[in-house]
Amino acid sequence: MDVVNNEFEVGECKGQKLVDGEQMPLVVRPAEAQKRGVCSLVAALKANKEWFEEKLMQHSAVLLRGFDVRDAEGFNDIVDAFGWDDIRYVGPAPRTHIHKRVWTANEGPLSEFIYYHHEMVLIKEFPTKVILFCQVPPPEGGETPFVPSFRVTERMLEEYPDNVREMEEKGLRYSFTAVSKNDTTSMRGRGWEDAFGTSDPVEAERRASALGMNIEWLPNGGVKTILGPRPLTRVFPGRKARRMWFNTVVGMHGKETSSATMADGSEIPEHVVKRCGEIIEEESVQFKWEEGDVLFLDNLALLHGRRPSLPPRRVLVATCK
Repeated sequence: MDVVNNEFEVGECKGQKLVDGEQMPLVVRPAEAQKRGVCSLVAALKANKEWFEEKLMQHSAVLLRGFDVRDAEGFNDIVDAFGWDDIRYVGPAPRTHIHKRVWTANEGPLSEFIYYHHEMVLIKEFPTKVILFCQVPPPEGGETPFVPSFRVTERMLEEYPDNVREMEEKGLRYSFTAVSKNDTTSMRGRGWEDAFGTSDPVEAERRASALGMNIEWLPNGGVKTILGPRPLTRVFPGRKARRMWFNTVVGMHGKETSSATMADGSEIPEHVVKRCGEIIEEESVQFKWEEGDVLFLDNLALLHGRRPSLPPRRVLVATCK
């Protein structure tokens, strides 16, 4: 058992996978019962910040389990312990601000599957870390599965080297249609006014441009955003030169409100997209949420999603640069 400064011990959880020699997620528990509280946890994280960051880089996902984390305030203190800068969420998911840097996770219907994605993958500036806190675990389902992106790239190169090469060379283009006001009946129902933080179309265009988007106004008051060219894969420092499948082709290809094509407008073959989706699912890792769990994800290394669940389920989120 790996014990760190008498503060933490490394444990196990059902659903862990060994990926390239590393456990995903790495499970970190309190070494002693009296160290379960949030104050003790925050102090231990501050004292072992470098160790924790090294483990997050190494394993891509770290699950804090067995600590007495109860609310958004305590969760915010845990996130603040590292001194990482906050980054404002930009995307289609309806969310509500809860406390300081803490928001609800996607408020779309629990009956729907939120497809695997790197958070804000299409925006010029995206978070390096996504941190989730389970306040109310669902009675059934509702897992947050994640996928080591480099494994998707490896397997796609094995099966479709020519298609991967073409998408890499041409780049990708995406479009997404958003309504004016939030629609919480949809998991992609965030309105453009909320997303851009303004109801002024001129200001919305300026903010969209700063994020690397072009927009077209629709007769119903909604907006169509167009993004591209964007890369298919990315290599980030400190991650073993792994080539991450850093895109949202499967999640946006051929959907009612979105599209994904090559940057020159040519189509990505349907069978390639379908097989990529199968590979992503085959490589997924998931565990059952427990009350008080805090999950740190390396957003540069992992895709993540949300399984359908029965209510109630309450998971809060913070995103960091």
